[in-house]
Amino acid sequence: MGVAIELVDLALQPNNPDYKILVADRDGTLVGYVCYGPTPMTEGTYDLYWIASDPTVRGQGIGASLISGMEADLRRIKARIIRVETSATEAYGPTRGFYASMKYNEEARIRDFYKVGDDLIILTKRV
Repeated sequence: MGVAIELVDLALQPNNPDYKILVADRDGTLVGYVCYGPTPMTEGTYDLYWIASDPTVRGQGIGASLISGMEADLRRIKARIIRVETSATEAYGPTRGFYASMKYNEEARIRDFYKVGDDLIILTKRV
């Protein structure tokens, strides 16, 4: 949670070139956000750092809307690739299913990355 707050704080700084935030609200209440930015030392590659939605609105298209908005922004600026890192544990199964539904594909896997039995999965999508 601390990393997510740190990224939001950085994204809200004036003239910040590294992080962008898109938010979703319902009746003036924040219900989700996505944080993304350019991958250092690359041309046209962006990292999706964080996406979150209020559990009370899960399954209502908030996450898909945020991803679609991010992708539209990245197409506008001629990005090439979006990269996402996630865990291979069972708890992240719904997360991986969500990304699969948004057409993100597994590009690489580093076994035992987070800890023994918890692989890092790198997903990508061409914009």
